[in-house]
Amino acid sequence: MTDAVVVLGAAMAAPGVPGPALVRRLEHGVAVFFARGSRHLLVSGGVVGPPPAEAHVMRDLARARGVPDDRILVEDQARNTFENALYAGRILRARQLAQVIVVTDGFHLPRALYVFRRLGLNVTGEGVPRSAGMSRGACLRAHLDERLRLARSAMLFATGAHKPLVARVWGDLGGVAGGPPGDG
Repeated sequence: MTDAVVVLGAAMAAPGVPGPALVRRLEHGVAVFFARGSRHLLVSGGVVGPPPAEAHVMRDLARARGVPDDRILVEDQARNTFENALYAGRILRARQLAQVIVVTDGFHLPRALYVFRRLGLNVTGEGVPRSAGMSRGACLRAHLDERLRLARSAMLFATGAHKPLVARVWGDLGGVAGGPPGDG
């Protein structure tokens, strides 16, 4: 049994209207949630454009797909991948949820897993297959863009740029799961 499936948000099509990537991620996450007998579905995504938060839209979609309300956890502050890991990680650590699967697009998954793991979270991943409407060229560009973003994330971790924010957000969890990582 999995403790939690974490679904990372994606762009909205319009205020309150989920974009295609968000719908794909949520539907894949719900399928993983049911297939793995997960205790919780954690939806992660804040307000990136006009309200509402991506997580609130995902919560409503998950409810409509049969996920019981008491098993949905909402993280509605994250505006990027690092913040997804940071704020979802706070919830995971506070609830001591250790068996965690992160769901996002396949091309985004390596960076997402890297960030979650660098924050000391023990996660595995489930990549959402690319959309049938996504051309091979667009897919290649997405993979290349993610490789550049992964390199930037590695640089930020190497310099310790993440530590002040981790200490501020996770500081109240001092003893849970070992506290914020010290190696960066």
